[in-house]
Amino acid sequence: MERKRIRDFGIVPGRLETGKRNKITDVPGVKVGHCTVKTEENHTGVTVILPGEDNAFAKKYTAAAYVHNGFGKSAGLVQVEELGTLETPIALTNTLNVGKVWDAMVDIVVEQCEQDGLEPMSINPVVGECNDSRINQIQKRAVGADEVRQAFVSASEEFEEGDVGAGTGTICYGMKGGIGSASRVIQIGEKTYTIGVLVQSNFGATEDFVLNGEPVGETILDWKQEKDDMAASEEDKGSIMSILATDLPLTSRQLRRVLRRTGVGIARTGGYTGHGSGEVMIGFTTANRIPSGADEELLLLQAIPEHVINRAFLAAAEAEQEAILNSMTAAEQTRGRAGERYYSLSEYLEDGQSS
Repeated sequence: MERKRIRDFGIVPGRLETGKRNKITDVPGVKVGHCTVKTEENHTGVTVILPGEDNAFAKKYTAAAYVHNGFGKSAGLVQVEELGTLETPIALTNTLNVGKVWDAMVDIVVEQCEQDGLEPMSINPVVGECNDSRINQIQKRAVGADEVRQAFVSASEEFEEGDVGAGTGTICYGMKGGIGSASRVIQIGEKTYTIGVLVQSNFGATEDFVLNGEPVGETILDWKQEKDDMAASEEDKGSIMSILATDLPLTSRQLRRVLRRTGVGIARTGGYTGHGSGEVMIGFTTANRIPSGADEELLLLQAIPEHVINRAFLAAAEAEQEAILNSMTAAEQTRGRAGERYYSLSEYLEDGQSS
């Protein structure tokens, strides 16, 4: 199946220019890999975001985390918030697999460090999650070390969206959710910078869905019921993981400010941060690297002045909005464990239901 993106339907969210791929991998060095598990019982997986080619533990990335609503079980956020650095790739999976993925990440980082002559005594893997139990028999904990390693091996600048990897079993606005990505390019001074976002979408009530400024949720509810009395209708629960990458020189504090604007992108699609929706944002910049165990007593880091940061705010909001929509159009229709049907947003758009 050709996986469609929202722009394939003539819908253009926002006004800023996109990167070449319109994905998080437009940020130089960033790669994304998936391992998808699809069996009779399990529809789940793992997605990894590699910030660069080299060992992140040896040369850490300036990073930040922001929890918009803390109904979640992510690992590694406390140290990211405290130190403002990222020292491993980021992994996404389902709720009950966080520990197994974290354990596999430790092994992978230890192996990388051994190759670089390092002996880490403390490692902070960052693992995010969404609960995919409506489609996946989550208690089976089907993602282990082999799947994590497969995701690492598959990492590339070109990657699939929709019901793949960590998005295999997720639901968004009562339709099929998944992995989605988008990017924006901004100009500061004489230089061009990229802000890219990747989401694992698993939130939202159908009736609240807004498509590029058009409130279509109630229309979609009617459309689904006309097609199938087993069509799912969801209240706002689930979660969304948002990963932001950039080559813009930012401090951890500035990066956290930019991260918070991804919440604006969520709101643009109709999300209002429900009680059971864990909304977690993690971001890093490739511009300011911090050597592990540096002997220097003074590190020189670059940062943009605050009076130009609005450009990054808008880019983050737009990229988040489009990434969510891409996660929904790229996903295939599927059924939940109770037999309910989750349509793809592409099916609605192909029926000509939206202008």
